[in-house]
Amino acid sequence: MSKPHASPWTIEQVAAFEHQVTGVSVSEDGRIFVNFPRWTEDTAVSVAEVGKGGALRPYPDKQWNAWRNARKDELDPGEHWVCVQSIVADGRGSLWVLDPAAPAQSHLVAGGAKLVQVDLATDRVARTIAFDDEAAPQGSYLNDVRFSSDGKFAFITDSGVVGAILVVELKSGKTTRLLDGHPSTQVQKGLDVKADGKVLRRPDGRGVEFSADGIALSDDGSWLYWQAIKGDTLYRIATATLLGKGLAGKDIGGEVEDFGKNGVSDGLLIPRGSNRMLLSAVEDDAVKVRDLDAGPEGRPRVLVHDKRLRWPDTFTQGPDGTIYITTSHIQDSAFFQPDAPPALPTELWKLQGGEI
Repeated sequence: MSKPHASPWTIEQVAAFEHQVTGVSVSEDGRIFVNFPRWTEDTAVSVAEVGKGGALRPYPDKQWNAWRNARKDELDPGEHWVCVQSIVADGRGSLWVLDPAAPAQSHLVAGGAKLVQVDLATDRVARTIAFDDEAAPQGSYLNDVRFSSDGKFAFITDSGVVGAILVVELKSGKTTRLLDGHPSTQVQKGLDVKADGKVLRRPDGRGVEFSADGIALSDDGSWLYWQAIKGDTLYRIATATLLGKGLAGKDIGGEVEDFGKNGVSDGLLIPRGSNRMLLSAVEDDAVKVRDLDAGPEGRPRVLVHDKRLRWPDTFTQGPDGTIYITTSHIQDSAFFQPDAPPALPTELWKLQGGEI
């Protein structure tokens, strides 16, 4: 009997951090950015550029990173990072910062939820799109963002108490909340998220309760994919439906497609020029890949398995095609390990191997 074919893929550490990282993005000129949400600590840096040797530079400057839990009544949450969850370089000269403004994934700080565009040429904020109570109600936690192929719209997942997909018209800032409460954007009943082979629970008995979280846009921009972390099913909808019937106020729930099983996953990415999806298999310490051409019957296969991939979180692709991924160690955090220190060491990795 022949032995199973070993994957040529491995991981290489790019940087190590003293705080819990979630998002990463690489600009078209190769600059690397990361973000640190205020989940279990009042981190001193929310968004940073990664320099040589892993050195961090507060981005775009120290002032935007000056907000603290203890100083929340002193600084305008609309002009400072409150609890940044994700960052995305759009390939058009901007870094977009998504701030759900809900430290500890709890109470949303009034006036803090926003999507901010930073001009990479000047390292200055170009504009801020603030989300009102209708777009981001109390209990929301805006999680990740993708941009339409023409750069006119942003699509955002809400992984909070009631999941949803937000569509933002970037020129006007008008935001429409869609699929609010739809089964595809909610946690999956009867499913428990595991880590290290055990159900992951907080001391009060709560498990992992994230709704719509991972998000990906097809290479041609025609399909938006997403799934809840507390869920094993991938869903998709045509972007034309979101931008047509959805923005027109019509019910689009019936046009959501169940696209089969991914297993429990956090980050999703469809690399440029590909119709394959990378997914972070948080229960398996692995990165998996799925051929989307196989349709709903397609199944993910392991691309790389490594015990150092403790809660693989967010993917990004560099201009040379290199895939990067953060490990946010959620199972090691003070949420689930009361004796853990508030500041949680985490890492940034790059994938090494052949073609995906």
